[in-house]
Amino acid sequence: MIVTKSWLNEFVEISDLSTERLCKTFNAIGLEVDSVTHFALPQKVVLGKVLECVAHPDAGKLSVCQVDVGGAVRQIVCGASNVRAGIYVPVAMIGAEMPGGLVIKPVELRGVQSEGMICSASELGLPKTEEGIMVLDESIGVLEVGKALQLYPALQDDPIEIELTANRGDCLSIHGIARDVSAALNRSLREMPVDTEKEGRIGIGRIAHLHQSEPLEADLSYRAVDVASLELPVLVRLRLAMLEESYTTELEGLLLYAVHATGVIMRLYDRKRFAVSDEQKLVIDLGRDDEEFEVLRGADGVLSSIGVSQEEQSKPEANEAKVLIEASYVDPERIARKMAQSKRKSSPLYYRSARGSEPVLDFGLSYFFDLLAANAEAKVYGGSIDVLQSVQPLHVTVSTETINAFIGAKIEKTTILQILKKLGFGIEKSQGEQFAVEVPRYRHDIQNRQDIVEEIVRLVGIDNIPSKPFVFKEDFRFNDDYRAYQKRREYRYKAAYSGFFESVHFVFGEKQKFEQFGFTCTHESKALLNPITANFDTLRPSLMLGLLEAASLNAKSGQKRIALFEIGSVFDPQRHESVRMAMLCSGYGAHERISNAGRPEMIDFAGFVQKVSDVIGAFELKSVTEPTPLMHPYQAARIVQNGQEIGTLFRLHPEVQAAYDLEQTLVCELDFVALDDTLKTAKPYSKYQASYRDLSLVVSDILSYEQLAETIARSKSEEVIRFYAVDRYKDASLGASSSLTIRFVLQSLEKTLSEEEIAAVMDRILSALGNELGVVLR
Repeated sequence: MIVTKSWLNEFVEISDLSTERLCKTFNAIGLEVDSVTHFALPQKVVLGKVLECVAHPDAGKLSVCQVDVGGAVRQIVCGASNVRAGIYVPVAMIGAEMPGGLVIKPVELRGVQSEGMICSASELGLPKTEEGIMVLDESIGVLEVGKALQLYPALQDDPIEIELTANRGDCLSIHGIARDVSAALNRSLREMPVDTEKEGRIGIGRIAHLHQSEPLEADLSYRAVDVASLELPVLVRLRLAMLEESYTTELEGLLLYAVHATGVIMRLYDRKRFAVSDEQKLVIDLGRDDEEFEVLRGADGVLSSIGVSQEEQSKPEANEAKVLIEASYVDPERIARKMAQSKRKSSPLYYRSARGSEPVLDFGLSYFFDLLAANAEAKVYGGSIDVLQSVQPLHVTVSTETINAFIGAKIEKTTILQILKKLGFGIEKSQGEQFAVEVPRYRHDIQNRQDIVEEIVRLVGIDNIPSKPFVFKEDFRFNDDYRAYQKRREYRYKAAYSGFFESVHFVFGEKQKFEQFGFTCTHESKALLNPITANFDTLRPSLMLGLLEAASLNAKSGQKRIALFEIGSVFDPQRHESVRMAMLCSGYGAHERISNAGRPEMIDFAGFVQKVSDVIGAFELKSVTEPTPLMHPYQAARIVQNGQEIGTLFRLHPEVQAAYDLEQTLVCELDFVALDDTLKTAKPYSKYQASYRDLSLVVSDILSYEQLAETIARSKSEEVIRFYAVDRYKDASLGASSSLTIRFVLQSLEKTLSEEEIAAVMDRILSALGNELGVVLR
C-alpha cells in the first residue's frame, strides 16, 4: 500500500509532522513502513506561463516559446509536442542543476537563443506523468508565475510504501490509513466533499432498471453519467504515477484514483454493452453463474463477476462516453473461499475484495463524482440503483478491567473509548467499566475481545506500555467452588466407606406426592412452564422421596439390605436452591454372614444413628416437635451438630413403609452446607488414667434425656470429659418412672484424680439433678 504525505493530509491534518515522525507513527501502530521515497525538486526551477508559442524557423520539431517567469519573459526553445500558449509549466532557470547533473546554460539551438528549459516530470526527478513537458494546474495550489516549485508541497511529496498484514484490508486506501493515524494522534478526520443531488438532474430510473433473478450476497450501487470531456489534473497524474498505476483512458485513471483514496471498489461500464428493455431502458441484469458467483450480464453475456473480474470489452474505450459506474462490496472471507475452490482468473481489484474493502459505497461514489465535476464536462444522472444486504453488526462486550488485565498496564476508560471511536467502532451500553463495542463492517478481522485489546495496544503503542519482568504465578485454586467440590467428594467417599450406595435422581418430581407427605412445593408464580412429564411437574423440595422410590425398586428386585445416599439440590417455594444430603437404610442392618448365622437383625434406630455418625461425625439428637407424615410418631429426632440444627433423622411411618413395600426403614436428611468441613485441630490429651463412674437414676417417664443432658452439662466440672447413657430399666415397682444408668468419664490433664475428688464431682452433678429435675439415685 502506497500513501503520500500530501495525499494523506487531505484526510487528516499532518502538515506539522515530518516524514520521519509520520513513519515512526506508522510503525508504532502496526503499519510497517517498507520504504520511503523523497522527491526533491532542484533549485532555480520556477513556475512559468507560456505566453507565445511559434514553430522554430529552422527545425520542424522545435517550438520557440516566450515564457513569463515572474518579472521577466524568457525565450526558450522547446521540443515537446504538447507545448502551447496559455499553459503553466515548470521552467529551469539559468544556473539550475538538474537531477541528472545537467546545468542549465544559455544556448543557441539552430540559430535561436534559449534561456532556460521547460521541463518534463522525469527531467525534474519525478515519475513520468505524460508524454512531453509537465503541464501544471491549480490542483497543486495557487499558480503564481515565478514562484519556486520547491514551495509547492504536492510536488515535493514523499511516497511511503506500507507492508500490510493480510487481515488489514481496511487500510488499503488513503482514507483507511488516515483513520488509523487520526486515532494514533487523536486528530479528527477531515470532512470529505459530498456529491449532493442537484436540481434538474434526470433520474437514473429514466434510463435504466434493475433485473435481479435471485438473492445476492453482495452490496451494489449503480450510477450513470455522460462524459463529454475530461482532463486529469496534474496532481492526479503525478500520484497515479507514484502508485505505478497504468490506465488506458483518463476516465479510468480518475476511477483508479478514487478507489485508492476511498477504498471503495468501483468499475466503469460502457452503457452500449447492456441489453435494452421494451421501454428503451438499459437492463442491469444481476444474478449468479454456474459456480454461484454474483455476475452482471449485458447484451452479449457476462460483463463482470462482482468483486473478481471484468471483461475488457465492457469498459469505456474513450474519455467521451456514456458510462454506468458500479460500486461493490463482498464479504472478503466468502469471496476468497469461493475463489480458492474455483481457481478462476481475477483482475487487480480482486486483491482488494479478498482483503476487505470499504463497505460504505456512497462514500466512494461521492468522492469520484466530486472529482468528475471539478475536471470534466459531464451530465450526471440523479439517484442510484442499489442492491444492499441487511447485515447485523457484531457486538463484543468488554470491560476496562479485562483490557488492562490483558495489557498489564492501566489505561483509562476515556482513552480506550476515544481510540475505538476514532477507529470507527460504535460504543453501546457503557455502564461502569463495562461497555459493548459495535464492530464496523470494514473490520472483518475483529471477532472477540482479544482483537479489541490488540487494537488498544496497537494505538497506545507498545513502546508506551511499561515493561514488566515475567512472573510465573500459579492461581490459588482453593476457591469456594473447589472447596464445595472437595466437601461433596469427601462426604460421598465417607458414605461409600460406611456401606451406602449413591443414588442420583432428577431435580424434578411429582408435586402431588410431595404435598401428600407435607412438603411445600414451588409457588405457582415460579412453577415450571413446560414440565418434561406429568410426574416431573415441580422442582423437588426434598431428597427423601427419590431415595424411597429407589429403595422400593431395590426391595422389589429381592434386595434384603438397602443402604442408599444422595447429595443434591432442593428448592424452596421461591425456587431458591440449596444442597442437602439424605441417607436411607432399609431391611437388614448388616450383611448375611456366618457370624449372624445368615439371619442379621433388622436395622433399628440406634444402629442407623451409628451409621449416620460414621459419615458425618458426632452429633446430638433432640426431640421433634412437629412430626411430618413421613415420620414415625415415636422414633424421630432433630440432628444438632456444633450447636446448630442441621437436619432430621427418623424411622419411616408404618403406613408409608407399607405403601412402598419396604421392611423397617430409617431415613435422615441434612443441610449439606451446615455439615462440618473445618480443619481438624489437635486437642490436648491427658497422660493420666481415666476413671469411669456410673449413676443409676430414677427418672420420670415424662422427663426427656435432653433435659438431663443440659443439667449435667451445666453442673459438671472440666474433669468430666464425656458422659452417655448405657442402660435403661423399667419395672412395675418404679411406677411412672424408669431406671436410667449414665456413665461418666473423668480425667485430668494435670494429675490422677483421687477418689475424694471424683466423689465431689459426682455429688455436685447428683445434687443439680435432684434440685432441678427431682432425679434421685435408684
